[in-house]
Amino acid sequence: MKIRLALIIPTMDQGGAEKQLALLAENLPREEFDVHVYLLTRDGPRSESLRRSGIPVTVIGKPFKADPTALLRMKQALQQFQPDIVHTWLFAANSFGRAAALMAKVPIVIGSERCVDPWKRWYHFSIDRFLARRSAAITTNSDGVREFYVSHGVDDDLFRVIANGIPPRTVDSIEREEAFARLGVNPDRKLVLAVGRLWPQKRYRDLIWAAELLAGTRDDTTLVVIGDGPQKSELLRFRDAVTIPKHAGFVGNRDDVAQLLPHADLFWVGSEYEGQSNAMIEAMQAAVPVIATDIPGNRDLVIPDQTGRLVPLGDRAAFARESIDLLANPPLAAELAERAQRRIAEQFSVADMVDRHAQLYRDLSG
Repeated sequence: MKIRLALIIPTMDQGGAEKQLALLAENLPREEFDVHVYLLTRDGPRSESLRRSGIPVTVIGKPFKADPTALLRMKQALQQFQPDIVHTWLFAANSFGRAAALMAKVPIVIGSERCVDPWKRWYHFSIDRFLARRSAAITTNSDGVREFYVSHGVDDDLFRVIANGIPPRTVDSIEREEAFARLGVNPDRKLVLAVGRLWPQKRYRDLIWAAELLAGTRDDTTLVVIGDGPQKSELLRFRDAVTIPKHAGFVGNRDDVAQLLPHADLFWVGSEYEGQSNAMIEAMQAAVPVIATDIPGNRDLVIPDQTGRLVPLGDRAAFARESIDLLANPPLAAELAERAQRRIAEQFSVADMVDRHAQLYRDLSG
């Protein structure tokens, strides 16, 4: 008899948690698992692949944060599906989804913490602790995330660390000139890429400053930021105040990042906090040298001087300094990138991520 599994997440936007949930849902053995995805707030682009794979997607629709009617609708949806396991992802779904699952008397409830979350207040952690005590397990993608929540009173024994998975690269390659033309950059320049939502967590102001420091030293580098978000207008004004588009450009969301990555000379991650950056995993898989902030999550991926470089959070000069060193030493940069690529292939496969989740579900189901 199949295990009926409900996966609950706020949206299906183009985020890292959403990508991992979609990969999990699409690759769990169909003969063993009956999977249904529930979106607490709204639909999003990643739902398309789920529906193409024949996985039901239900939008509950929560118009504001403390909507009690959404809790009741979630409970009713679960009572209709009657899952054996509910697995919730991210804070809103962890809260509403686990509460609804308990109200619906679902036998096994699992949470998932995907990121170090310094934005949370005392009452957020109170909710986390209350629901953790009523959960069979909590999955996470990083030891850093586990340590963060343990420090805020969540039982260490609940956590199951399962690294993010990334599919093998299967995209058609393009020439360097084509990649640079798509980005509007002269192919004679050194290309630094950063990919992610334009959001304070990502600290793009630091990267803009670092790009100006780097370009002022070498005069042949361009930072290109791929992504969109609520900070777009503010960051463009900031860029224009401290540098020029030739040194730091924004190109919005793109669906050809995988084709562009191999042509980057460096990949930057300036985040203040992360769980496990899918963008950085993809850069490492494409053999692009990575320079990232020394924070939990990033440390799980970048081993200093083996698979990349780590710099202190907010240290713009360190970003420029490490970039100057790697750009001046192509063999060293290539060696770091090749080691990173091997590490991703060996330790961050989709198959391993799916297998470890499936085994957890089997174990908890008895």
